[in-house]
Amino acid sequence: MDEPIDDDLARAIEASLKESSATDPEEARFQTELQAAIEESKKASKAQTTAATHVRDTNPAQASSSSTSSFLSQRAQDERARLERLKRRRPDIDPSSSATPNDPDEELGEVQSRGAKRQHISSSSRSDARRANAYASASSSNLAAAPSASNISRQTLAGQTSNGASDLFWDGELRQTGNKHVDPLKDTRPVFTLTDILSPRHDIEFAIVSAFCWNFPWIYGMFAPSTPVIAVDHSTTGDASIKAILPNWVRTTPFLRNGFGCMHMKFMLLFYKSGRLRVVVSTANLVEYDWRDIENTVWVQDIPKHPEPVPPPKLDKEDFASVMVRVLHALNVAPALINMLRNEHPHLPLKRLEELRSHWDFSRVKTALVPSIAGKFEGWPKVILTGHTRLMKALIDMGASTPQDKELLLECQGSSIGTYSTMWMNEFYRSARGESTQSWLDTPKSRRAKVPYPPVKILFPTAQYVRESVLGEAGGGTMFCRRKQWEAANFPRELFHQTRSKRGRVLMHSKMILATFRDKQGTLDSQSSRASTATQEGHGGNEDSEPLVGWVYVGSHNFTPSAWGTLSGSGFNPTLNVNNYELGIVIPLRSQEEADRVACWERPPPKYVLGRDEPWMQTEPPFFAEGA
Repeated sequence: MDEPIDDDLARAIEASLKESSATDPEEARFQTELQAAIEESKKASKAQTTAATHVRDTNPAQASSSSTSSFLSQRAQDERARLERLKRRRPDIDPSSSATPNDPDEELGEVQSRGAKRQHISSSSRSDARRANAYASASSSNLAAAPSASNISRQTLAGQTSNGASDLFWDGELRQTGNKHVDPLKDTRPVFTLTDILSPRHDIEFAIVSAFCWNFPWIYGMFAPSTPVIAVDHSTTGDASIKAILPNWVRTTPFLRNGFGCMHMKFMLLFYKSGRLRVVVSTANLVEYDWRDIENTVWVQDIPKHPEPVPPPKLDKEDFASVMVRVLHALNVAPALINMLRNEHPHLPLKRLEELRSHWDFSRVKTALVPSIAGKFEGWPKVILTGHTRLMKALIDMGASTPQDKELLLECQGSSIGTYSTMWMNEFYRSARGESTQSWLDTPKSRRAKVPYPPVKILFPTAQYVRESVLGEAGGGTMFCRRKQWEAANFPRELFHQTRSKRGRVLMHSKMILATFRDKQGTLDSQSSRASTATQEGHGGNEDSEPLVGWVYVGSHNFTPSAWGTLSGSGFNPTLNVNNYELGIVIPLRSQEEADRVACWERPPPKYVLGRDEPWMQTEPPFFAEGA
């Protein structure tokens, strides 16, 4: 941060919070904790010089050990606090078992991760698992800017070689985040730091920012204090809400049915004073740990503003901007925007969400936006707007459906494991091929349950790999798999593969699906039929008329039913149930070299040796046990 949080800012924060409801103990508690965070930040700032001198004279291994122990104790406190609150709020639910509409085990893991993702690997006071920000230090060291730009996924402007923060990405750029623990000899490609993305911060006129976990004092310091920001956050109660939380900042939360699921989207819309709009879709939360200690992936594209507003194009398919508008409405951003306009910020560059389509030129965006919106959706017109069926529609629209003579191979990298079944896996696989699931839904369940698992590789770190990583077991707090998942009958253990970062012994929080086409090795999906639109457009129907070898998804979705949704009903009248709010992008791939380059893991990923390899299980190591 450029500026410490001083007494004036603390008083301003206190004033901005006075209007909150005194009848809501959770909100009252958050106010108290935010004030405590400011006090912690001020204390940390005063001690910074002394601490820096001490660190220089301390053995790095000893410093790492000390900070690790601090984090472990903090993580145990977070988890105990979360369970106690859940018991008080929902006494009818056993937190150890859960009963969510889709996937109880990975759903619980996602919500628990708001505590785990507070892994600062630094000292901290007691805190509440309700959010990942309240007691975090507002001072942190920023990673160095990327030394150069490169063409990744053929989306960067040709010849663009300027350094880090000054780069503009008119054709999009996909990069990994900076990380202090990577092997310098392997970390040879450009990366994104949060400072790079927000630069120049004083030129940001307005921002809409979303994350599942926040350190509000830390991220507040990344923006100029005068910049108005709408912060989209997860609500532990599932209630839609709008609330002023910091000077010029409004927090909004979307509705979650029965309080289940999570608002898991991670994106930014940065409106610059020049008129430029920067769109950021990320796998990283807005906490220091995600931008410093584990690997994440970020896609950035700059969008020019039209000289004059133009009528939104009438399309037979959703474009990037129209999907984003729909997402913002679902996230309860519209009321927050109105609130800002009617109060202290009447001159925002965005007056209505629909102006995204008419005021900015998205014509150079070649990626597809794929959201999951939490809820229950009935009928094809609604079903294809969200979840894995939205992925299916996006692939059809960009001409990335799997060719009839090819087989699709999926490599699914994430940080949470779901409770898988062959029915759900094949359901998702059909959408990933760009095929209609209509005939699949009309097949009797008894037959669907007997279909073999499709060619999918589930990438997840082994327990041994986590222990041998730079941060050891302490760094595995944001990777979620449970013993009862792994040992369940019919669980697809044979699909698990090891995930190892290309950049050294660091853990990856990146969520990616790498899809590649290969010649058929047998008859799969013989009962499926390609959607008529896919047949008409065919493979390679994209405007570049260059044959594709596959596609890559990057975003907040883990490879789980809660993130992507579960279909039921009939082929005539389907129903899609989705637990989470998720967001990602799909990029078409045109060569095997490009597929290898875009993957953040070493390929090919080695298969688990069953009987020897087990996935990392965050709840089992003694580091995370009570009293650690």
